[in-house]
Amino acid sequence: MIDLFTTISVWLVPLLIMLILMMAIIRRVPAYEVFVEGGKEGLHMAVSLLPFLLGMLVAIAILRSSGALDAFIGLLEPFLSMIGVPAEIAPLAILRPISGTAALGVTTDIIQTHGPDSFLGKLASTMQGSTDTTFYILTVYFGAVGIKRMGNALKIGLIADFIGIIMSVIIVTWLFA
Repeated sequence: MIDLFTTISVWLVPLLIMLILMMAIIRRVPAYEVFVEGGKEGLHMAVSLLPFLLGMLVAIAILRSSGALDAFIGLLEPFLSMIGVPAEIAPLAILRPISGTAALGVTTDIIQTHGPDSFLGKLASTMQGSTDTTFYILTVYFGAVGIKRMGNALKIGLIADFIGIIMSVIIVTWLFA
């Protein structure tokens, strides 16, 4: 069964690219020119996103280097231990909705410290894949297209992140504890 999934995963992307090119030929779309035009638009979009991205990265650096994150986790530790959640995972749960890069750094640190096959390694990996960078998405993408009112998107995104965090803890505990 694993060999089947490996074979499918190896061939899926090339087949998808071939399908897209075949559809372009059938519909007589100049695929290369469209691709280059999309690349130009992507480059322009990336440049327009830089101020938003820089602001987010500075805010994250201040949060981490000031010790505010560690202080907040210290406040949460009694509650987390009472419900059976390891305190070492709290920085990931807090940072993941803010920054994928910071969360990946925390995940990497957890895996290097405890090992990839440890409970914390599996929990960090599952949590990393089950949540998203809500504030980053709202700041960068909504800012790039000029959306000012994002209250409902923020609420839904944070609810989804919270559910992803809780379900990660429940499922990894159920499967591996």
